[in-house]
Amino acid sequence: MASIFDVIGPIMIGPSSSHTAGAARLGRMASCIFQGTPESVEMVLYGSFAKTYRGHGTDKALLAGLLGLAEDDERIRSAKALAKEKGLAYTFVESDKDMGHPNVVTFHMSKAGEHPVSVTGRSLGGGRILITDIDGQNVAISGDEFTMVIPHQDQPGMISKVTGLLGAGHINVSNMQVFRKVKNELAVMVIETDTSVDETIVDLIRHVAGVVDVMTFPKL
Repeated sequence: MASIFDVIGPIMIGPSSSHTAGAARLGRMASCIFQGTPESVEMVLYGSFAKTYRGHGTDKALLAGLLGLAEDDERIRSAKALAKEKGLAYTFVESDKDMGHPNVVTFHMSKAGEHPVSVTGRSLGGGRILITDIDGQNVAISGDEFTMVIPHQDQPGMISKVTGLLGAGHINVSNMQVFRKVKNELAVMVIETDTSVDETIVDLIRHVAGVVDVMTFPKL
């Protein structure tokens, strides 16, 4: 059954839910993945984003999201001035590469002393988004639920060890996907849960043999 959000979209600032509300949410999720606001970001725009980002305010919405603003925040209109105040250097690059979807952006984010991070996502309409790539690794993050991203060695028993710890902590899994490029090398679990996962449980998962890292993201 479609929700009211699916039918009428979110409250937003700007003319298009795909180009403003979705763009702001993409920026916020990129900031979450980077674990803060970067000092510098290059945003590569594809498809309709590349062609209409100035007129639809997509540029301001992406910046606003990176600065932590919600899609209904009046300050989206002043996002460029806010970015300057916060010391966020930014550039927009238009690409004609076919990404298989009309509203796609890649954030290349950096900050002194920290590892640079690249995040690719798409705006699906009605304010809904999907993050499809983090540093070259396929993922699927909607921001609609609490999310864990767990890079791990692709070996037997990994899924049961992780979900066993979540179950013991009374955490209900609402959705789960596993991505890998090469068998028996690196894989990534993307787990959505009904509630946030306590840091104690996150730490237990980090110490499971074969787990490389655990990243947790809030519900947007």
